[in-house]
Amino acid sequence: MKKAPEKQVIFKISLLSISLFLMMAPHISSALPLMYKAFPGVNQAAVQTLSTIPNFGIVLGLVISPFLVKFLGEKVTILTGLLLTLISGVFPMFASAYTPILISRFLIGLGIGTFNSLAVSLIPEFYSQDEEEMATMIGYQNVMSSIGAALSSFLVSYLVTISWHAAFAIYFLVIPALILFTLFVPLKKQPVVTSQHEARPKQSINSKVILIAGLMFAIFAFYMPMAYELPSLIVSQQMGTASTAALIAGFSTLIGIPIGASFGFFFKRLHDKIFPLGFILVTLGFLITALSPNIAILFCGVIVLGFGFGLGVPYMYNWLDWSAPSNSVNLATTIVLVLVNVGCALSPSLLALITTPLGLNHPRGIMLISTCAFLVIAIYATIHYLGVHKANVAKETVHSKEPHNAH
Repeated sequence: MKKAPEKQVIFKISLLSISLFLMMAPHISSALPLMYKAFPGVNQAAVQTLSTIPNFGIVLGLVISPFLVKFLGEKVTILTGLLLTLISGVFPMFASAYTPILISRFLIGLGIGTFNSLAVSLIPEFYSQDEEEMATMIGYQNVMSSIGAALSSFLVSYLVTISWHAAFAIYFLVIPALILFTLFVPLKKQPVVTSQHEARPKQSINSKVILIAGLMFAIFAFYMPMAYELPSLIVSQQMGTASTAALIAGFSTLIGIPIGASFGFFFKRLHDKIFPLGFILVTLGFLITALSPNIAILFCGVIVLGFGFGLGVPYMYNWLDWSAPSNSVNLATTIVLVLVNVGCALSPSLLALITTPLGLNHPRGIMLISTCAFLVIAIYATIHYLGVHKANVAKETVHSKEPHNAH
């Protein structure tokens, strides 16, 4: 008897392959020092924009994605996004002028944005009948974006030794994903009952989706100093060189991979305890990193932080799937991902706004502010867990067990 497509390994690999590129756009930052020399008439801040402008493209892509899905369907939207990511991604290999490259970097964000929310929302579309399988696949989805980020970091660190143009060859990795998704993910217009079909345009959000989106904005805005302040902390405190910093930064991405892969295992045993546990660990990791006197203790902080983040973020996406109104998971995911990208893009400005009046606008000070922010999130997560647990216990005394309806 033939397996259902969603049970086949090749289907799962093809579905998850598009997530490789979700976090790949900023990882050409290792090439920036070479690019400063390539554009002598352009100031340093403008060159750095080549690393951050994809976030704004992603936001626009996320906004237009639901309209594309409505007119083209999910599969064509994803394949269009992958094609745009491929073409605009490799364009700087063959270009030498700043402005066309800047436009191509915005377009790569636009391409990624068109399939960003679908990479997450397609999972409940196929696996909503099996909560544990869905949790496992969401964990794997998180893993794939971490693998993409780590892979691009390590490849770019080698490719920049050839030239800054060569660094953009990483986007040729889109080709196998394009082929796999085309061949093995059968996304047809699903035959739905007329009443459901009529209900589809009535996508809506509720207060829980707004809460989750706000939390995700804060989580990513205060997590980003791990990307842009960690190297400064290591070098300024003479714990190591820029090379040591790059190695630890790469490793911090890799930490999330085994954790994300095991998310289904942890979820099965811990359920809603994952929410407070994940963010307590992130708080502790930031505190250890901020106060670390040497590279060994800093490394321990990065491991603790990566472990907590690998638990906390997939839980947030699971919570979103439980909380979004029926037929509105894609809209809810889009709203959350817009705020995630806005949080990432605004993080340096937001942290500067908080730390400058306090005299903490230096790597350790910024890390301490992030510690305080995650402490607040961890306290909220604990209160949330206690509320859900209390509601579930009350339900169990009346009805048969329904562990997650209290979300």
